[in-house]
Amino acid sequence: MNLKIERGLATRRQLVATATDLFATQGYEATSIDNVLDAAGVSRGALYHHFPGKEALFEAVLESVEEQLAAHVVAAAGAAAEPRLALQSGCLAWLERLRDPVVRRIVLVDAPAVVGWQRWREIDECHWFGLLKSALAEALPPSRLDATSLDVLAHMLLAALNELAFVIARAGDPDAAAQAGRAAVVDLLGRLLAE
Repeated sequence: MNLKIERGLATRRQLVATATDLFATQGYEATSIDNVLDAAGVSRGALYHHFPGKEALFEAVLESVEEQLAAHVVAAAGAAAEPRLALQSGCLAWLERLRDPVVRRIVLVDAPAVVGWQRWREIDECHWFGLLKSALAEALPPSRLDATSLDVLAHMLLAALNELAFVIARAGDPDAAAQAGRAAVVDLLGRLLAE
């Protein structure tokens, strides 16, 4: 790879990492482009070479956080001995990562408002829907597995997990809400996957 491209990619990574920290601690609204430039130590031109504006930078941050979150979930699911446990482990790992203030703030609090509900759903589905649908296909009893019901059930499960995430993110006691959420997910999956 040529040196100019490497430096450009390094600058982009630096901007995303710096913006992630600032958006997570201060929120999107309270973080200015100047804050990002000062903290990253890059020029305005360098930022605008990679991102047309603050919203595009936030979307890159959101994508990065979602990718890291997906890798964590895949690792947790991959450690499970059988498909049902893999689905459950993945769902529970996702809920566990919501305890991270970076994930909560960027993915659940700011993302729907900053990129809009529709775009947030597209990004969320890009990272989660395929994984969830695949895990569900492996875990469902064969008698309940058909293409139409699989798609609908995967959408319903994703919606339930997202709504639970919002409840946990906004709870006065996130730890208690997460504990109740984990129990609810185990119960829901047990019922959904029953023969």
